Amino acid sequence: MATNKTAPARRRRLHPHGGRPTWEIAYLFPAQGNWTEQEYLDLENQCGSHIRVELFNGRLEVLPVPTQSHQLIIRFFMKVLEAFVEAHAPGMVLFSGVRVKIPSKRKKPQFREPDVVYMKKENSSRRHEAYWEGADLVMEVVSGDPKDRERDLVVKKREYAAAGIPEYWIIDPDTASIQVLSLAGTTYQIHGDFQHGAEATSVLLPGFRVAVDAVLAAGQGN
Repeated sequence: MATNKTAPARRRRLHPHGGRPTWEIAYLFPAQGNWTEQEYLDLENQCGSHIRVELFNGRLEVLPVPTQSHQLIIRFFMKVLEAFVEAHAPGMVLFSGVRVKIPSKRKKPQFREPDVVYMKKENSSRRHEAYWEGADLVMEVVSGDPKDRERDLVVKKREYAAAGIPEYWIIDPDTASIQVLSLAGTTYQIHGDFQHGAEATSVLLPGFRVAVDAVLAAGQGN
């Protein structure tokens, strides 16, 4: 009886690509829920290269590998936002891989890696080599997996607002839309839900506007 009860648990612990995980290596790292800020920041050095993971409530969350369309949309926004910033709003624009530290009421470290981030020049003291303390604007291109959609549409919306990030753009290829959220107090208000034929606009950066159709076309390589 005991063998039958534990069999499903054993099957769940198999590696997704077959075989058993290398537990000897896994045991060298903290258990989920126990990761500290420094352990998270040191992970890249231990693994030898950057890996796409975020830290939430002491737990590592492995991000999906970006698709081609996802990367093309990020590249599009990098270009248009950087051009606008250089002309009208001095600051720094970077793309995914930059860690953004998020304050947490749970007193456990939290870091996110937005797809695009912008920090005003006057806030440059919050930019560090290993991570940024918050940001002035963040953008996320939503992936299709339900867990990833919940992370971008629900969890990060709450976290970025709590961190005091003034503006959050959510680019959703599945619904062909861009939602722009503007901070009001400690929560976001919807500045606009922009669809086909519309131009998404910014509250933080007056004059910055992007055609939804141009974003979708960029995702198709056009």
